[in-house]
Amino acid sequence: MSLVNERFDRIRLQNETLRYYAEHAEEFSKDTQLLEFSAMQSLFLRELPEHADILDFGCGAGRDVKAFLTAGHRVRAVDGCPELCWIASQFSGIPVECMTFEALSEISCYDGIWASASLLHLPWDALADVLIKIRCALRNGGILYASFKYGEFEGMRKGRYFMDMTESRFEALACRVPGLNVIRYLVTEDVRPGRVGERWLNLFMKRNVQ
Repeated sequence: MSLVNERFDRIRLQNETLRYYAEHAEEFSKDTQLLEFSAMQSLFLRELPEHADILDFGCGAGRDVKAFLTAGHRVRAVDGCPELCWIASQFSGIPVECMTFEALSEISCYDGIWASASLLHLPWDALADVLIKIRCALRNGGILYASFKYGEFEGMRKGRYFMDMTESRFEALACRVPGLNVIRYLVTEDVRPGRVGERWLNLFMKRNVQ
């Protein structure tokens, strides 16, 4: 595939996924906004300093934004879907920016970047590029949390593009991002009702101290 065609395909997949979230924003918010997710949040926060600067990168309906604010941290929240940005802003009480992953450009701004069930919508090469942007945006010793559906599927699923992950599959990707290293993998069951048997790969990465 040429670079032009690859870029076009990435944009098409992104647009189809964002269209899904725009059309299902209310339903998605009801399914996720009040889910109990404190265990993973706590694992992330214990790696950060007090009053940390956190980027919620693909914040969805704002569940985690609100939790991090309540814990006393400074939070910047972004999402690619305008409808979800509005819902998350109303729920969390802070402005939420509409921004795609590729637009991340900060350098050494964040103690932690939280990407819960968001980066999984990126194709392989796009994900590698965004992980490099994340590494640059983290401060020395900064922490990334990301989660992916567990497995090796790649493609459209119910109106959205998904890149599933296993530990070995992610290790192959992480090799392309020097200076950002995996410090922990956790495989967990889906916490949503009716999702018995669905598993998630939760991973924590740390930017090397330079």
